Amino acid sequence: MPTTILILGAGKSATILIEYLQQKAVENNWYLLLADGDENVALKKWNNAPNGHAIGIDILNTTKRHDLISSSTVVISMLPAFLHTLVAEDCLLLGKSLFTASYVEEGMKKIQNQIQEKGLLFLCEMGLDPGIDHMSAMELIHRIQKQGGKITSFASHCGGLIAPESDNNPWHYKISWNPRNIILAGKSGAIYLENGKEVSIPYTQLFQGYPILNIVEKAPLTYYPNRNSLDYIQTYSLEGIQNFVRTTLRSVDFCAGWNAIVHLKLTDETSFPLQEGTTIQQWFQNHLRAHSLEDKYDRLIQDPTLFSLLQFIDFKSEKIIPFTLTNSAHSTNNAIILQWILEDKWKLDTSDKDMIVMQHQIEYSLQNETHSIESSLVLIGKDATHTAMASTVGLPLAISVCAYLKGEITCTGLHIPTLPEIYEPVLKVLKQEGIVFTETHHIQSH
Repeated sequence: MPTTILILGAGKSATILIEYLQQKAVENNWYLLLADGDENVALKKWNNAPNGHAIGIDILNTTKRHDLISSSTVVISMLPAFLHTLVAEDCLLLGKSLFTASYVEEGMKKIQNQIQEKGLLFLCEMGLDPGIDHMSAMELIHRIQKQGGKITSFASHCGGLIAPESDNNPWHYKISWNPRNIILAGKSGAIYLENGKEVSIPYTQLFQGYPILNIVEKAPLTYYPNRNSLDYIQTYSLEGIQNFVRTTLRSVDFCAGWNAIVHLKLTDETSFPLQEGTTIQQWFQNHLRAHSLEDKYDRLIQDPTLFSLLQFIDFKSEKIIPFTLTNSAHSTNNAIILQWILEDKWKLDTSDKDMIVMQHQIEYSLQNETHSIESSLVLIGKDATHTAMASTVGLPLAISVCAYLKGEITCTGLHIPTLPEIYEPVLKVLKQEGIVFTETHHIQSH
């Protein structure tokens, strides 16, 4: 049986992964199997390539899922995060290694010992953020520590944005990845370390303004902290550090606008019945009335920037909300409706280019001197299909699978890419693919 790579999921972020592995399958005489819930999507992405085929599959059909996984050598899951544990349990049962770009799920942690005992590799967080952020950060951290440096401050910023040449809306933003994650971003608030103390920010204050970062010309950016940054202090072996934060980059106007969206409770996930034929304007006005938010909305739109941002979304639209957004009980929620509106308003046009920006800021002491490094990546996509997002999510995953199949990655167990054995071969190939960090160094004598 030839070496067979199974890719589960053919969504937006999978485009470059599929194309890269199609090429490598021919070079190495591997076989590629692409499976998606929508057969037409899978066939379109497959595009009649050699050395493999595409199929539609109901991922919840246990027998069909088992048959697919059984016939493969290695499995890549590009499915929504909540399905990873289901696939992971099958891979463990059937003795197949698993690769994913998503965060390590609790379900995977529970089977960690069994993964190790079976000699399998389950490699998670192998995309952009998480993924390239871990690898590029660990390469820097290990380099500084080898020199004898003591790291005192670490900040990692990353954002999927719109390239300046395609930026034509007041939000300075268009959707290049999972829209649901954009709508629900920050719901759990954030925790990070500042001057040795834990700082906890609730969701309602998360988007209220942070320093400006001039990483990209013509695009001043700010950020909001991600989830629980403290989880990664131990992962990065930075115990005792004074400052540690991981963030998401956005434009200043985006954060101001999203702060207003949050305070207007438009990302709320509480279910309510939707009458068939309801327009966007009717839903919005009903929502403001039901939560006594009319005065708040009137105050917000006194600000010219917020007026422009909210006007662009057009909450006065007479467009009818599709009844397909409701469940069997004909109920829906604000987050679902807002996502539907923004998927249209923030859609990438065919010729639009997205942009990935990442920057690590590290301070460390070495030989009575304070050093600082800024390591930055700016990558612009080619078009709405071959996006920088698809490249930076898909390539590290694809490259790591190739390295594993060629015997360059030999570790077993449940991992994220913080080991040199994992990140060195992947970063090397990413560099060849044009995903390169530039560094600036500063030294300050005591």
